[in-house]
Amino acid sequence: MLDTSPWGDEWQTSPANRRAYQRIDEVTSTAVVPRGDGPVLELTVGAPLDVPGLEAELEALRTDGLIVVRGREIVLERYLNGMTPGTRHLLQSVTKSLCAAVVGRFVDRGEVDPSAALGSYVEELQGSAYGDATVQQALDMSVAVAYDETYDDLASDVNTHDRVSGWKHRRDGDPVGTTAFLAGLERSGEHGRTWFYSSANTDVLAWVLERVSGRPFSELLSTELWSRLGAEHDAFITVDAHGFALASGGGCVTLRDLARFGRLLLDGGIGPAGEQVLPRAWVDEMLRGGDPGLDVSEMPAVLAAPTYRNQVWHTGDDHGCAFGVGIFGQFVWMNPATDTVVAKLSTLDAADAEEPFAAHVALLDRLSQA
Repeated sequence: MLDTSPWGDEWQTSPANRRAYQRIDEVTSTAVVPRGDGPVLELTVGAPLDVPGLEAELEALRTDGLIVVRGREIVLERYLNGMTPGTRHLLQSVTKSLCAAVVGRFVDRGEVDPSAALGSYVEELQGSAYGDATVQQALDMSVAVAYDETYDDLASDVNTHDRVSGWKHRRDGDPVGTTAFLAGLERSGEHGRTWFYSSANTDVLAWVLERVSGRPFSELLSTELWSRLGAEHDAFITVDAHGFALASGGGCVTLRDLARFGRLLLDGGIGPAGEQVLPRAWVDEMLRGGDPGLDVSEMPAVLAAPTYRNQVWHTGDDHGCAFGVGIFGQFVWMNPATDTVVAKLSTLDAADAEEPFAAHVALLDRLSQA
């Protein structure tokens, strides 16, 4: 584990995040996620979009990188704050969508059953909140778990999660490692009845994949997804002192490669060589939207009718837009109606303030329809 003291525990917040999000391998321990030796998904340069006032908007939204890909043509690309096409940038919770894609391959092979209890795969979870919750409930954020995801409260569970995963210095009494933390979370009610966002759910899914395969998630992310989607660069993912990867938020990729992930989904799971990288049925499920009966009240009202399915958000608009989002302004936005992916990497001042989120949604939606 690298010593995080040169950066301190506040590297996620402004102004330190302006540098740290592009240097995560200097901040904490990471594992390389190799792209392999397969073909790169070629993105050609198309006729550029003319977006009046864009530059000022990007500055206001603390943009590090923005790309718009229609079909397989780049129609807009910007880099700010020292970022370059080869810079790997922290994804935060967009990483969750990558994890869900890997889960889909295990489901397709019959190695993971979405209706099975998480505790049936990972014995250590029995007796915890996750013992009798299903894989699908974890995917859809409908596990009843006592987990406080208040980012600016240092006593919250999400901050403990950060510490045990190596993002901050441990405190006396903290569990030793991410898996010990996950196994200690308690149930808060009946599973499947309400929607409740908990980053712990995604790391539990990664633990299930590790237990089923006998391989670390950082390796699975490469062999099952990253080496197949046509990425140009290796990715990184942060790992704790035991090598357990933070599937809920530790991914670090380049801007174009994030757009390539979005293209993989919009292309129905078809990779650069025409092969079926992700099962078509799973991709359709990721993009179709979730149960409207689960109240996604945490998402601001700027979205038409938001739902959540398989670690992906859905706007509920007539274009069927879906997106992954991470705190401090990370997005991959997919518009099936216009066959457009918009990827944006940022370092906002606040983790999840409503005003910049609404401004991002308006911008990404406008760009995807331009």
